[in-house]
Amino acid sequence: MRKLIIGLLLACFIVPRLGAQRIKDVAYFKGVQTEQLIGYGLVVGLAGSGDSYRSTFTMQSVTSMLKRFGITVPDVNMRTRNIAAVMITANINNYLKSGSEFDISVSSMGDATSLMGGILLMSPLSGKDGTVYAMCQGSISIGGYDINTGSGGRVAKNHALSGRIPGGGVMQEPLANGSSMDTTAVSILVRKPDFTTAANIMNAINLKYNSQIASAVDASEVRILIPADKQSTLTSFLAEVETIGVLTDAIAKVVLNERTGTVVAGSNVRILPVTISHANLKINIKSNQGVSQPNAFSNGQTVLFNNLVPTVEDSDSNSVVSINGASNVQEVAAALNSLKVSPRDIIAIFQALKEAGALTAELVIM
Repeated sequence: MRKLIIGLLLACFIVPRLGAQRIKDVAYFKGVQTEQLIGYGLVVGLAGSGDSYRSTFTMQSVTSMLKRFGITVPDVNMRTRNIAAVMITANINNYLKSGSEFDISVSSMGDATSLMGGILLMSPLSGKDGTVYAMCQGSISIGGYDINTGSGGRVAKNHALSGRIPGGGVMQEPLANGSSMDTTAVSILVRKPDFTTAANIMNAINLKYNSQIASAVDASEVRILIPADKQSTLTSFLAEVETIGVLTDAIAKVVLNERTGTVVAGSNVRILPVTISHANLKINIKSNQGVSQPNAFSNGQTVLFNNLVPTVEDSDSNSVVSINGASNVQEVAAALNSLKVSPRDIIAIFQALKEAGALTAELVIM
C-alpha cells in the first residue's frame, strides 16, 4: 500500500510533457494586462459579529457616512456590532469599458469575528495613481460560516473574515492605458520567459501565414508585423493568432511541500547513477506522571511531576539501493519506491540527491 501511495505522489500528480497549446494560454499581447484596484468600505447587516467600539476608524467612518444623509451622531462611543470596516481589492483587465462588471474581494480590517450575511455599501475603487475608476456594492459570499454559541462554543467552516462579491464592481472610467493597439505591429509576451518557447511561437506564426512576419526579440517577446490585408481587421487577426498551437518547453523541476509531504516531479527530471542508503530512525519521548510524597512530620509538600523518558528505535534492516540512472519520472518513482520510504523521507532524499549533484532538476521547496 505504501508503495502505491508513493507512486501516486510521484506519478499521478505529474504534469505530462505538454503538447500543442494555444498561444493565448502561454502568452498575451503587449498592452493587454491586469490592473489592481483598491478601496475602503463598510459592511452592514452583520448579526453582532462586526467591529467593536475599539475599532475607532470604523466608528469614524459610520459617523461620516451618516452625516452625508443629514444625520448628526453625538460624540459618544458607538456600541453597534452590526458594521465592519473592510478593504476591497480587485484585479481587472485594462480594456474594460464603462459599465463593465467584475468580481471584487472584501477583507475585514478591524476586530470583527465574521462577515457572514453582510452587505457592502457603495464604495469607490482607485488605482495606483489615486484616480477612482470603479464603484462597488453588494452581498458578500464567504463560502462558509463562523457561529459563536455565546457560552464558549464555536462552529466554523472556512475563513469568515474575507469573501467575494461576484459582479460587485462596476467600471466608471476606463483605465488610461486601455487604448487601441498599433495596426502595423504588435508584440506577444510569454508568460514564463523561455527562449525555446519564444522560438516555437515565432515559427508557428510564420508557418501559419507562410511568411516571415514574426521575429523573436528575446526570451519573453515575439514581434509580429501585421500584414497589410489584415490591418483593417485587426481584432480578427489577433483572435486568429491567439488560437495557433505551439509547443512549450518546461524546466526540469521537482516541487516539495514539507508541510504536507507532497512531492511533484516534472517529466524532464533525471537522476544520475547514485547509491542511496536510508535507515529508519525513530525518537520517542514519553511522559510518565509521578507524585513526590514527603515523609511524615517533614513539613514538605506533595508535588506532581512528569518523568520524561526518551527512547530510540533504529531498524536493523537499513535500505541500500544502487540506482544506475533514471531517464524519466516513472523510473524515478520506481527507484524511490524500492526504498519503501514515506513521502516525507522522499523529500529528504531529493534534497540529498540535489546536493550530491545526482538530480538534474531545479528543486523548489514550499
